[in-house]
Amino acid sequence: MISSPLVYLFTLAFIATAFTLLDTKAKLSIFKYVPAVVMIYASSMFLAAFGAFESNEEINTIYKLTKMNLLPAMLFLMLLQIDFRHFFRLGKTLLISYVLAVISIAFGFVVVAILFGFDQDTSSAFGALAGSWMGGTANMIAVGSALGVSEEAFAYALVVDSVNYTLWVMLLLFLVPFATAFNRFTKSDENLAYLNDIGCACSMGAKRYWLLIALALVVSFISQVLIGYIEFLNSTTTMVLLATAFGILGSFTKLRELNGSSEVATSMLYIIIALIGSKAVIESFSGLGVYVFAGFLILLIHAVIMVLGAKIFKLDLFSIAVASLSNIGGVASAPILAATYNKSLVSIGVLMAIMGYLIGTFGGLLVGHLLLGLHT
Repeated sequence: MISSPLVYLFTLAFIATAFTLLDTKAKLSIFKYVPAVVMIYASSMFLAAFGAFESNEEINTIYKLTKMNLLPAMLFLMLLQIDFRHFFRLGKTLLISYVLAVISIAFGFVVVAILFGFDQDTSSAFGALAGSWMGGTANMIAVGSALGVSEEAFAYALVVDSVNYTLWVMLLLFLVPFATAFNRFTKSDENLAYLNDIGCACSMGAKRYWLLIALALVVSFISQVLIGYIEFLNSTTTMVLLATAFGILGSFTKLRELNGSSEVATSMLYIIIALIGSKAVIESFSGLGVYVFAGFLILLIHAVIMVLGAKIFKLDLFSIAVASLSNIGGVASAPILAATYNKSLVSIGVLMAIMGYLIGTFGGLLVGHLLLGLHT
């Protein structure tokens, strides 16, 4: 049993590093269906379930401190990649598709919450899931922390995210050959050549990591100091919103041009995921099937609204599919889908997914509080 906080953190860091290397270097096919982030979470949860980590004061303290310091730092770095100028160059078709995707996903969560009569814990867990399906796993953690999601409920939400996301990606890729028929149905214009020149706000080089880490930790420190003077709903929500605001402001400066912000933020994300998994001991899997089915219904409602919207606004399949996956799948999968239509459109998928880092936090918090309000 691990009782030292240093060994505890080292073990979690080793798990995160091992699965990241397997994903990026070994190119195992399993990672196409089960993302590395899920593997990391499941591994640390597995160790916790078998009592590998002693629940002493030192480990509990290092857990809270690490999570509290890395969360705002990660959000800040994620948001540095946003370039609003490029986003608004996407054109009417893609912008309408993106807004329609966000609204339909939020609507799906509200409808399903009413149908299933979510309790408080489930409402907050699905609020965190909404953060993921409007942005990414980083937003899921931010929203889940702000809403006070329990470790067990978060584990359920992560499984729902993984299972439904995998099926959704497979469906959207399956539909690619039917794009021409779909576009005839919606009477859309398939000419997307004007999008070829749009760049991506992200720069994926491997430079200046120490500067980025130091800068992110300074932002984390300032955000936590300001909590003593400003508070909105609760301290964690305030910290998340402050870090988001700093990230947005930073994206308008030359900080956006710093290479490596995505990689550093992802490293922080994986550590946080391992931390949360180390505290998640699921007592029973009896309700997991209901969670997954509820997630499936949300996607079904989202799909129906997207198709109806495509018919009304004459949107093409590429636009609604990439808009959908940029929300539900994020930057890891939206570019892949875009490339199946045209390799020159990869940057569109990346750009729309990166915008989700901003939308996901606010959208997830809004949906979460709506669900909690419905429960009350």
